[in-house]
Amino acid sequence: MDILAQNPLDKRFRGYLPVVIDIETAGFNPKKNALLEIAAVIVELDDQGDLAITERYSTHVVPFKNSELDDAALKFNGIDPHHPFRMAIEEKDALHLLFKPIKEAVKRNECTRAILVGHNPAFDIGFLNAAISRTQTKRSPFHPFSTFDTATLGGLMYQQTVLAKIAQAAGIDWDNEKAHSALYDAEKTAEIFCKIVNRWKRLDALAGESIETA
Repeated sequence: MDILAQNPLDKRFRGYLPVVIDIETAGFNPKKNALLEIAAVIVELDDQGDLAITERYSTHVVPFKNSELDDAALKFNGIDPHHPFRMAIEEKDALHLLFKPIKEAVKRNECTRAILVGHNPAFDIGFLNAAISRTQTKRSPFHPFSTFDTATLGGLMYQQTVLAKIAQAAGIDWDNEKAHSALYDAEKTAEIFCKIVNRWKRLDALAGESIETA
């Protein structure tokens, strides 16, 4: 991490560290439906000053007590909450597993806190905040409501808002068979986010050169 330590992200996003989160659930209500899988992908600056994926974490989660499991949601994401080989852990343990390395990344990048990056992130931050409240987890690294949305950024940069179509427009490989796995979707969302930020940096630099030579 020596190179990364020389390129902290503290100035790039107003003191926030972008962390891509994807959550798979048993429905749409964060207070009633179970959180079943969560993934986090950390992005940092490489030695060229480009944003790149540096760490990945994911875990299956045990449905919280008295949670509701919607059959349509389970059919969509293909998750069997009761499968013996899910190796699922309790919500509180899952949050601790993800928050620890995120806090370390926030610190080494000299940021104040993390900011959730997601595809239509209102869904993910809603379930994340519900899990934080339910487990009484203290000192979340994330801003409680601010997010970056790759659906909006994709619409701006590639004229697409569906994750798979943005990836294809950006020249990023997409496998429909792997989609709706939290880690796969988080990784692809992170690749898209990095590509958009890096492309914008280059466009901004070109615009600066044009102004200087005008």
